[in-house]
Amino acid sequence: MGLITAFLDLPLKPARATVWVAERLKEAAEAEYYDPAVVRNELAKVEDAHAAGELTDEQRDDLQRALLDRLVEAQNRTEET
Repeated sequence: MGLITAFLDLPLKPARATVWVAERLKEAAEAEYYDPAVVRNELAKVEDAHAAGELTDEQRDDLQRALLDRLVEAQNRTEET
């Protein structure tokens, strides 16, 4: 029975491998996206761009709000694990 199951399961192996790779890529991307150091670095870049006159106050506030939301989500994810 095991040989028949293995034979019938063979065509699905490439699809399963593709799904596995996609899941690992997603995990790596999320880890980088929610990395507190990366978020803090981006906050500093936003502040530098505002100081250089590249961003208005409103643009800076919107970007900072989004980045702070990411930072909070990163802390929540850390607490869950």
